[in-house]
Parts: sequence; C-alpha cells; structure tokens
Amino acid sequence: MSSQRKIIFYEHHFTEFYMEQNEKVQEKIEYVFMVIRTIQNVPKKFLTHMSGTYGLYETRVEYGSNIYRIFCCLVKAT
Repeated sequence: MSSQRKIIFYEHHFTEFYMEQNEKVQEKIEYVFMVIRTIQNVPKKFLTHMSGTYGLYETRVEYGSNIYRIFCCLVKAT
C-alpha cells in the first residue's frame, strides 16, 4: 500500500481536538486518515463532499454511538 495523499493540519485546531479525545477515538481517527491517505476511491462513509460548497469535505469518524466530523479541503498536487 503506497501513500497517495498527504494530510496537512491547519495551525493547531485539529491537534488540540485530537489530544482531547480518548485513546480509542484517536485510534479510529488514525484509521480513517490511513484510509484517506492510501485508498484511491475513499468510501463516502469516511469522506464526503459538503453539498452547496466548493471544495469543502467532511471526514466522518464513527466510534461507539458518536460521530466526529472533521472538515477539510482537498488540494490537487501539481
């Protein structure tokens, strides 16, 4: 499995959110990021375009009965 995408976090916002989560939620977030990084066609379960926007996506992480939403943009490499 070769890496296809690079994830870059804006300032400190995601890191602070991530550090507030328990270990199991952090593991699930890391799993979803691994899927986004490595799978050519990411399932909509994990990454979906936000309707009515230009270039805004939602990363969905489900753990237990909670759903965590992480907003992101995709940039095409040049």
